[in-house]
Amino acid sequence: MAKGDFTFRGKTVEELQGISLIEFSALCTARARRSIKRGTDEKFLKKIQKAHDLIKAGKYPKPVKTHYRDHVVLPSMIGATVAVYNGKEFVNVVINEKMLGHFLGEFVLTRKRLQHGKAGIGATRSSTAISARG
Repeated sequence: MAKGDFTFRGKTVEELQGISLIEFSALCTARARRSIKRGTDEKFLKKIQKAHDLIKAGKYPKPVKTHYRDHVVLPSMIGATVAVYNGKEFVNVVINEKMLGHFLGEFVLTRKRLQHGKAGIGATRSSTAISARG
């Protein structure tokens, strides 16, 4: 292992992909560990595995769509593109190793960023004296 290689709790990505879900959950936080122990969606994981197989075959698959914002990012998901629903639309997220142990919903915001603009005519007392013609 070279200096600067990514590790998750002291284990490399290759080591993490070789361990079971229970062993991976022991490395996660308490909330993520509880979510994994309660069960992961096998159908969703099969879709991600199918996308990985298509990538290995040299094809570019469509993102796997999901509403599971509370799904923990697992080592088997690294490299896949997942379209996570934010309440209005699906937002594409490319899973990388730094996302391990986090939830999918953390990477897709549900609210827009607040952007203040100029005040319109009539918005302030001083702007009532300005004519509407500009």
